[in-house]
Formats: sequence, structure tokens, C-alpha cells
Amino acid sequence: QVQLVESGGGSVQPGGSLRLSCAASGFTFGSYDMRWYRQNPGKQRELVAGISSAGGSTNYADSVKGRFTISRDNAKNTVYLQMNSLKPEDTAVYYCYARFRRFYWGQGTQVTVSS
Repeated sequence: QVQLVESGGGSVQPGGSLRLSCAASGFTFGSYDMRWYRQNPGKQRELVAGISSAGGSTNYADSVKGRFTISRDNAKNTVYLQMNSLKPEDTAVYYCYARFRRFYWGQGTQVTVSS
């Protein structure tokens, strides 16, 4: 059974940091490009960051460049999103996404940035 399980969300003050994790199982993780998306109620899901299957290529939304870092550990079947200098506008539900021959979504983890 395919699973993507996000963790690490929570509440943080502006300027703070969080590290999201997404643990994958049920598919060949090392063959899949991985992405983080986020979404707020009533808005479209937006791409935050992506990383290639071997980890050699990454890309970021302009709004998070220089603050967020995506990484992966294929030995642990896990992708990470390190989020620094968080802003209130980063508040959203963050989703993990895997894509190769098929695509899979995680259930999401809430990130709230507020003073």
C-alpha cells in the first residue's frame, strides 16, 4: 500500500523555522521526483519546491527561494523541507507529492506562522 506521511508541521512565530518530513512507503522512492505543495482554503494548491529522484536537481517557488530547502534521503525513503525565516504568508497545509509513472499525495500537515 502506497503511503506518504508528512510530519513536522505546527505553529511558529514569524522568523522561526520548521522542518517538514515526508516518509514514503509502498513504491520505489528512489525512482520518483518529489515535491512539496501548499494550499490555503479557497485557493489553488501551489508548488513550493521540487527535487529530482537522485537529488541532483531542485527548484523553488520565487516566494520561498533563499528561505526553504528541499532535500531527500533515499536510504530512508524520506523527503524534507527545511523552512527558515517563516512569514505569516507561509501559513498553509503542506502536502508531499511523488511523481514517476504514477503520482501520489500525502495527507498534509498544517503550518501556521503567527505572532
